[in-house]
Amino acid sequence: MKESLAKKSIEYRKRILKYIYKAKAGHTGGSLSCVDVLNVLYNRIMNVGPANFDSPDRDRYVQSKGHCVEALFVVLADQGFFPESELETLCQYNSHFIGHPTRKVPGVEQNTGALGHGLSLSVGMAIAAKLDKKDYQVFTLMGDGELAEGSNWEAALTASHYKLDNLCAIVDYNRLQISAPTRDVCNTDPVADKFRSFGWEVVEVDGHNLDALEATFHKLPFATGKPSLVIAHTVKGKGISYMENVLKWHHGVPSEDQYEQAQKELDSALLAL
Repeated sequence: MKESLAKKSIEYRKRILKYIYKAKAGHTGGSLSCVDVLNVLYNRIMNVGPANFDSPDRDRYVQSKGHCVEALFVVLADQGFFPESELETLCQYNSHFIGHPTRKVPGVEQNTGALGHGLSLSVGMAIAAKLDKKDYQVFTLMGDGELAEGSNWEAALTASHYKLDNLCAIVDYNRLQISAPTRDVCNTDPVADKFRSFGWEVVEVDGHNLDALEATFHKLPFATGKPSLVIAHTVKGKGISYMENVLKWHHGVPSEDQYEQAQKELDSALLAL
């Protein structure tokens, strides 16, 4: 089981790079940093899939950091929401597979892209579950850079006020955003202390340790009557030696040589399992 999940993470990375390389567009570094979180959520934690996506009892997932949609698309295809061959049209004219999530793509819960909105949407869904006496869980993935958006803090306060222990927000804490390290653009540290002061229960975890991620999510809610925050410590460009922690890969597209090198590194990682 552990090996199969690790294999999926590597294969997801291969596919992310494949479709970004073919499209000549995409957010490479952030997709590689968050894909382990998506892997665990969709394959081990959430009650959602093609068979129950129309059910009011399904779990909800909102990708607030919508620019890293390539990771989400690859995982949704693997879950069977649509044939993976459709990703060949990524960023092409008339394709629904564009640079941000859209509900025209099966399995996408909400359109996202304007950073700072995913948590607010998720708070609304979690409130609806409480009002409707439903047991579904709501998950949202945010980037650390988007925490500078004020709407996040309004949503955080609201989630605490309404005791939304059916809500889990995850921060893909890779410490880099489009133009510079996050701390240099608008320092939001200490993130954990800030959320705790807003009434959240916070757990920090290695965002690339699949076992630790799974164990963390199985503990939800972290405290009864409190929303949960997972700070996933990640590496931008994770899994590709020349991309890791390198700013330009926020939305860099590999050359042919770079693409081939990346695929060889991931093939070696598969053989090492």
